[in-house]
Amino acid sequence: MQTSSVKISPLDLMSAILRGNTEQSNMSSDSGEPAVFAENREFLMILTTSIALLIGCIMVFVWRKSFGQKSSKVQEPLKPLIVKEPEVEVDDGKKKVTVFFGTQTGTAEGFAKALAEEGKARYEKANFKVVDLDDYAADDDEYEEKLKKENLAFFFLATYGDGEPTDNAARFYKWFSEGKERGEWLQNLSYAVFGLGNRQYEHFNKVAKVVDDIAAEQGGKRLVPVGLGDDDQCIEDDFTAWRELLWPELDQLLRDEDDATTVSTPYTAAVLEYRVVFHDVSDALLNKNMNNANGHANGHAVYDAQHPCRANVALRKELHTPASDRSCTHLEFDISGTGLAYETGDHVGVYCENLTETVDEAEKLLGLSPDTFFSIHTDTEDGTPLSGSSLPPPFPPCTLRTALARYADLLSSPKKSALVALAAHASDPSEGDRLRYLASPAGKDEYAQWVISSQRSLLEIMAEFPSAKPPIGVFFASIAPRLQPRYYSISSSPRMAPSRIHVTCALVYEKTPTGRIHKGLCSTWMKAAVSMEESRDCSSAPIFVRQSNFKLPSDTSVPIIMIGPGTGLAPFRGFMQERLALKEAGSELGPAVLFFGCRNRKMDYIYEDELNNFVENGAISELVVAFSREGPTKEYVQHKMMEKASDIWNMISQGGYLYVCGDAKGMARDVHRTLHTILQEQGSIDSSKAESMVKNLQMNGRYLRDVW
Repeated sequence: MQTSSVKISPLDLMSAILRGNTEQSNMSSDSGEPAVFAENREFLMILTTSIALLIGCIMVFVWRKSFGQKSSKVQEPLKPLIVKEPEVEVDDGKKKVTVFFGTQTGTAEGFAKALAEEGKARYEKANFKVVDLDDYAADDDEYEEKLKKENLAFFFLATYGDGEPTDNAARFYKWFSEGKERGEWLQNLSYAVFGLGNRQYEHFNKVAKVVDDIAAEQGGKRLVPVGLGDDDQCIEDDFTAWRELLWPELDQLLRDEDDATTVSTPYTAAVLEYRVVFHDVSDALLNKNMNNANGHANGHAVYDAQHPCRANVALRKELHTPASDRSCTHLEFDISGTGLAYETGDHVGVYCENLTETVDEAEKLLGLSPDTFFSIHTDTEDGTPLSGSSLPPPFPPCTLRTALARYADLLSSPKKSALVALAAHASDPSEGDRLRYLASPAGKDEYAQWVISSQRSLLEIMAEFPSAKPPIGVFFASIAPRLQPRYYSISSSPRMAPSRIHVTCALVYEKTPTGRIHKGLCSTWMKAAVSMEESRDCSSAPIFVRQSNFKLPSDTSVPIIMIGPGTGLAPFRGFMQERLALKEAGSELGPAVLFFGCRNRKMDYIYEDELNNFVENGAISELVVAFSREGPTKEYVQHKMMEKASDIWNMISQGGYLYVCGDAKGMARDVHRTLHTILQEQGSIDSSKAESMVKNLQMNGRYLRDVW
C-alpha cells in the first residue's frame, strides 16, 4: 500500500508551481498534491525565495546594461541633470541674479564668483547664482526658454585664439550669435558683460563685444558698458574698475526704498582656504591614490581637459641642426588602444609637471617637508561648504612635492589677490604692508612695473618676502593658480598616423627683465622626453584633443593657400599628409601653395626633406620659402606673398581658402595687412572695399587663422 507521504523532485515541484496546480480549486481531492506541498513546505519557501531573488538580479542586470548603454558618453546625460536641479523657484522674496561664465583657464570663473560673493554681502534681498554656460542648457531651445525668464544677468566671457569662445561657452555663443532673427525678446533682461582678452590680439574681446551688442539689439537693458579686460596688462584692475561702475546700478535694482540710505560697510574679500587633512604616508589606500593622482580622472568615454588620457612618448627628435643656437622638437604621442581620436587641424592639450629645480625652490620657500602627505577639502568636517562655491575643485591626496609638481602654477606673475593672501601670512609687518600696497589701487603703477613688466614669477615674489609662509590650504586655494594644459596644433593627419599624435614644439628659453632664465614648462619637458624607442621606461603625459575649425575644404579641388613660418608649419604638415593620402586614394586635388619661413636653411629649415617630397608627390603644387637671416635684408613670408600677389588673387578669385598659423602679435598681423594690400592692388579696389572683401572671406570660413 502506497504511503500518503509523497516525496517529489524539485523539478516536479517547480513544474507544478508553474502550471498553477497549487490552487485548491484545480486539484483533485485524491491526488495527494496538498499533502505533497505541505510535506515540502520548507523546500518550497526556499525555492520561491530563490526564484524571486533570481528575477530581481535579472531585472537589475538588464537595467544596468541599458543604463550603461545610454551612458556611453558619460558627460552629456549628466549636464541636464546638473541644470535641472529644480531651481526650485521657491519664492523667498529675494531677487534672482544669474552670473554666467565662459572660461578657459579659470580666470573668468574666478571673477564671476568674486562678483557673486560681494553681491551676496551687499544685497541681502538678492539671490546670486554662478552658472557655467555649458551647464545652463542642454540644447538651443532650452537656452532660449531659460534666458527669457532671466531678469538680471551678468556674463564673464573670455576670448582666445582668433576671436574664439572658450570651450564651455562655444555652444551658447554659436546659438546666441546666430540668432539675429529673434527680434526684441530680451526686454525683461537687465545685463552687463565683462570680457577677458589680450589687446595684442586682433580680435580683442570679440566674444564679449558680440554678446553685449546682440543682447542690446534684442531688447536687453545694458546696465554698464562692456568691460574690456586686458590680460596683457593687469586684468584684475580692469575687473575692479568695471565692478565699481556696476554697484550704483545694482543699488537701484536690488535695494528697497527703506534700505536705500543704509551705509554698507566696505567689503573685503575673504582669503580662500581649503580644509587640509594630514595623513600617514603608510596608509595603503592613500598611497594608491598618490600613485594614480594626476588630478584628472580617467576611464571616461570622452576625453577632455578634466579627463585626459595618459599617453606614452613614441618618438622624439630634434628638428634644428647642430649649427642652430635654438631648438625645436618633433614629438609623437602613442594613442593606440586608448580610444582617443583626432582630426586634421585639431589641437592637443598637454599637461606637464614643473621642473625639479622649480619644485625644490617652492619647497624651500614654503618651509614644509616635501613628504608631507595631505588632502584638501572644500567643506568642513560636518559637510558644510567653505567660502560659498568659490574654491576650485580639490586635487587627489598626495605629497606636497607631487602637489607642487602637478597642480601649482609657480612661474606666472601672481595676481593681486595672491599678494593679499601672502600679506595675511607675513610675520614681518613691513613685508605685509609692502605686499598690501602693491595689491592696492595706490600701488597700481608699481605693481604694473615691478610685477607685470618685470615678469616676476610667484616664486620670485615669495623670495622677496621670505616671512610670508602661507599654510598649505591657503597656498593652493588663494596663491598658486592651477597649472594649465599647454595647447599645440597637431602636426599630423589620422589618415597617415591614426595611432599617433604629432607635435612640433619650439623650445622656450629666455631671460626675463629680472635676469631669471625662463624655461618653458612643456617645451623643456618635450626636449628632454624619453621615447619608447629609447627605453621601456619612457616619458608619458596626460593629453586630450580639442576640436578646431581649422579644416581643409570638403571639396578637395578647391585651391588653398597656407602661410606658416616656424612652428606655424605644424597644422599644414597635417594638411599635406591628408592631401597626399587623399590623392593616393584617387581624389582630385586643387592647387595648393605653402609659404614657409625660417632663419637659415642650414639651421632651422624644419621638415625640409618632407616638404620637398610633398611637392614631388603632388600634395602641394608650390613651396615658397623665406629665409630671414641669409641675405643682406630680412625677408619674411609677407614679402614672398607680395611676390606671388597675382597667384594669390587668382586662387582667391577661384573660391580658394587662405590659412595662417603662427604668432598672432607679429606675423599674423603683417600677413593680414599684406592680404589687404594684395586684394586692393590686384582687384583695383579702394581700401574700404578690400577690407570688406577680407571680412567676407572670414565670415564665409575661407580665411582661417590658428594663432597664439
